[in-house]
Amino acid sequence: QVQLVESGGGLVQPGGSLRLSCAPSGSIFSINAMGWYRQAPGKQRELVARIMSGGSTNYADSVKGRFTISRDNAKNTVTLQMNSLKPEDTAVYYCNAELRRYAYTNPGNYWGKGTLVTVSS
Repeated sequence: QVQLVESGGGLVQPGGSLRLSCAPSGSIFSINAMGWYRQAPGKQRELVARIMSGGSTNYADSVKGRFTISRDNAKNTVTLQMNSLKPEDTAVYYCNAELRRYAYTNPGNYWGKGTLVTVSS
């Protein structure tokens, strides 16, 4: 069974930076889109940033200019560099990937368990 494993969450002061990383735990055939979503207490899960296999990206308006998503296709990893963090960025961040486990399977949507990011002084 493939799982997405996240790392890099924690507590940071406003204006600080954090870096989140994610990679699948098992072997896979290919990954199409990879991205990060977040869910703050009492709110719905929302897209933060997404990157396609060709490198095209899209970001939530609230993080444009502060967050950067990147991926290493050779290592099947996705990274979210978060700068100038604000208290409103506090949330559980979830890694997401659309991937194929084998060449003969259809793409499936996979989620990590989430990593908590807390921005507070």
